[in-house]
Amino acid sequence: MTEGFDTDMLWDEFHRLVNMNSEELRVHLLADASDEDGFPSDPDLGIDELGRGVLHVLGKRKGDLTKADIDVMRQVVNLVENLGDRTDDESRRELMSVGHDPLRG
Repeated sequence: MTEGFDTDMLWDEFHRLVNMNSEELRVHLLADASDEDGFPSDPDLGIDELGRGVLHVLGKRKGDLTKADIDVMRQVVNLVENLGDRTDDESRRELMSVGHDPLRG
């Protein structure tokens, strides 16, 4: 799927699919990481690793991408392509954890 993409194409596709801004994603990840017991004691607050990677990429310019950032973008594009715009609770939560809200047009 994205193996043939060059960085420019991958960047464009990633930003087309990630339709939540960084603040919306941060709020979602923090809310999802907390439960009735509150936040866990680890320094990452229980936030999904891929979601943290998306936040990191959203804060960068294309020229500053690392190999790890490109891997994150590929994972996100593949996940969104595989799940499509499914809106059942579990799929929507998974998609939103990488910045894609399937209910947005």
